Amino acid sequence: MKHHIGEHKAKKGLIRIEFDEENGIAEHVKITGDFFMHPEEAVHELEQKLEGHRIDEIEALMDEFFAMRLDVEMPYVNVEDFKIALKNALRK
Repeated sequence: MKHHIGEHKAKKGLIRIEFDEENGIAEHVKITGDFFMHPEEAVHELEQKLEGHRIDEIEALMDEFFAMRLDVEMPYVNVEDFKIALKNALRK
């Protein structure tokens, strides 16, 4: 099992994505950092959406999540910031 951690310093916040990879599948996905997301449970919902999927699908799943959840507000951070944190996690 491989452990991935990636961070990205956004305009006004830090996004950290951490997960384990087992046979190309993301497990134990955690998204933390110094950013605001409302409603707050949306972070947990995003983690659940990414859990159990192939790591090469995660970026598209992030796009899909935010396209479906138009009620999510994230001052000073955006979907691209989350995707950069993901790419940084996969680079290591």
